[in-house]
Amino acid sequence: MSADGFVSLAREDAGMGVVFLRRGMDMLPEDQRHDHANGLILAFEVDDLEGELARLRAEGVTVTMPLRSEEWGERAFQVRDPNGVIIELLDWNASSAG
Repeated sequence: MSADGFVSLAREDAGMGVVFLRRGMDMLPEDQRHDHANGLILAFEVDDLEGELARLRAEGVTVTMPLRSEEWGERAFQVRDPNGVIIELLDWNASSAG
């Protein structure tokens, strides 16, 4: 679900949701309207990491950490939302990493 300044991401099979709000929204309490999310990283495991990377680049999203493979098997890249929240997309398919 989305609207101007708002997006809600959820999956029925995951039992959770994530809501992103643009800073300054009137619906937020006054003491939260202009907060920054310092030190927060939201990580999402995806099925097609390269596909998501290509899709986001095609949408004009700036990749803030290029795709990299870690020795423990994780592959990941990061972007930032307009509020500065770091979003990491990852998979555990290190055997297919290039």
